[in-house]
Amino acid sequence: MESTLPLVECFHSIQGEGAHTGRSAFFIRLGSCKVGCNWCDTKESWNANNHPQITINKLCKATINAWTNGAAFLVITGGEPLHHNLSPLCDAIRDQARLTGSPPIAIHVETSGVDAISGDPNWITLSPKRHAPPKIQLLAACHELKVVIHDPEDLLFAEAMAKAAIREKNSPLLFLQPGWGSSQGHNLALEHVKANSQWRLSMQTHKWLAIL
Repeated sequence: MESTLPLVECFHSIQGEGAHTGRSAFFIRLGSCKVGCNWCDTKESWNANNHPQITINKLCKATINAWTNGAAFLVITGGEPLHHNLSPLCDAIRDQARLTGSPPIAIHVETSGVDAISGDPNWITLSPKRHAPPKIQLLAACHELKVVIHDPEDLLFAEAMAKAAIREKNSPLLFLQPGWGSSQGHNLALEHVKANSQWRLSMQTHKWLAIL
């Protein structure tokens, strides 16, 4: 029986956050999340049972199609995508790219870090949460650390996560992202970035642009 994953949506758009802001990307949003952030803007993704099970073959074909139509990379997001084993999907996408003679497809995963890594992604965006801290494995492997800021405690958490993630070689890029609609978070993040050169500001530009 072919493997399936609960699909909330997939779409070709522009990455709106973090290090790859402004680049063409194909998004696969998977259902299921047990982290439960009260500010989450995709709460409809939390219950995997509310979404259809789509075969890996179909997701693979959709990704290859987007790749041939200008997507610079694939973003697997959620929900919490690492609640699932991503290896079958990522392996299938890479195999299909080789069979079609396409260049290797860069696979990005956006995660809170509460589960183990799977799928051998090319880029890991770690967005850790105070109430559900990430695994050390994710802090050691992430390429960018993106912390959502609502209050001063979030800044303290961000600095603790950065300290844990910084390494001698290939340290992650550090981003503070104001919580959407949080004026306090906006001001705190802005002032912290101004005063601390290792941090960058991440804004949800796709929301300002009113695009998916």
